[in-house]
Amino acid sequence: MAEDYEPIEDNDPEKVLRDFLAQFGIQPGPDGQIDLTKVMASMQPLMTNFATQMAGYGATDGASGMNWSFISATAHKVAAAAGDDPTPTPAQRAADADAAGLAELWLDEATAFERLATSPASWSRADWINETFAIWQRLVRPIVTNMTKAIADLAAQGPEDPQMAQLQAMMQPMLRQSAAAMLGSQLGTSLGHLATLAVSASDLGLPLIAPPRTVLLTTNVAAFAAGLEQPEADVTLFLAVREAARQRLFASVAWLGPQLLALVEHYARDIHIDPLALEQAIEGGLNGVTDPADLERLGVELSGKLFTPAITSEQAEVLARLETLLALVEGWVDDVSTQIIQRWMPNAASLVEAVRRRRAAGGPAEQALKDLVGLELRPRRTRDAANLWAAVRTSRGLAERDAAWDHPDRVPTAADLDDPLGYAQQEPLDDGPDAMDEALAKLLNDEQGS
Repeated sequence: MAEDYEPIEDNDPEKVLRDFLAQFGIQPGPDGQIDLTKVMASMQPLMTNFATQMAGYGATDGASGMNWSFISATAHKVAAAAGDDPTPTPAQRAADADAAGLAELWLDEATAFERLATSPASWSRADWINETFAIWQRLVRPIVTNMTKAIADLAAQGPEDPQMAQLQAMMQPMLRQSAAAMLGSQLGTSLGHLATLAVSASDLGLPLIAPPRTVLLTTNVAAFAAGLEQPEADVTLFLAVREAARQRLFASVAWLGPQLLALVEHYARDIHIDPLALEQAIEGGLNGVTDPADLERLGVELSGKLFTPAITSEQAEVLARLETLLALVEGWVDDVSTQIIQRWMPNAASLVEAVRRRRAAGGPAEQALKDLVGLELRPRRTRDAANLWAAVRTSRGLAERDAAWDHPDRVPTAADLDDPLGYAQQEPLDDGPDAMDEALAKLLNDEQGS
């Protein structure tokens, strides 16, 4: 790259293309024209090298240009760089299974939801990436679609000069590939970072696996316990209770998991890719790409810059609904798990406080999720939700508390979180037949009788 090169500060397509070619020593001749043969001779080795590198990871999605195997490989590399991540030993698996079994026994008395029909599991960080990757693919596809549109928009704003327009058309496949690779690197980096933070399969509050099952990440649980003055076995048991409760909720409430994922997808569909940021990223770094490590570097540099900060009114509404629903999930888990461990574990208060501090700190997990799907999630009202669920349990019993999940229309709203006692004192909805139901049933019976 030329030493005096600076990123573009305008969006003139012809200037963009000329500046980009200048990085490769390609300048207009005395007649002001660019030798297309020279352009192809200079660019062909880069294009060939780039295509060969990507092909080494597997097939590319023809519709989007994304190489999902590259994203997965990047995530694994980032997770591995964070430290040793051995496969859980038989002894660790047995200890986790014992914790999950005891958690299920305690949960039988703390919730009306049935036990999980699946067996518990112990994962490494690499396992978490592999097992949750399909859901992450689903969640980021709308962003990939928007990136493809941003590339098309750049092409539509091409130079007026016929020769420059021809040059841009020649380079479109490479630009699309490079943009996909940089986005893929950003996604892989964020996913790998999340893998170092999650202590269980549903730790983020999202249903990332199917069917629901209790899963602990052995290495990350040990790291979390190391920061506390508590026996690791107690921390493992406490996290197993929370994970089993959350997974019971997902397993018993059929609409909940799909709605959470649908809200994330809805938000991602409206994310706007900043064409200028994409353009500058490609122009400023593509000729420095010689191996996959360079792509990872570009992905890190692009992190936080690709998505425009503006949030549409529709996104704001979706985000509010999503944060409320996540707060209700985590608040319910707090109420259930706190009731259990206060009865059975003498160090309950310190364990509950440790989870609260971790949640309040946010930090790396929040940033990784923001970089991954452009979503700033912080269920700020989790404590309000926990108070609401506790109030309902105290007022009407745990069966009524859990029955509130029967239908999306029965779940507390953001307004209910402002008045938890008022919600708890409401009369439970009567799910029995009303007058219209009875009239319809009578009509059907009469017809059958005749």
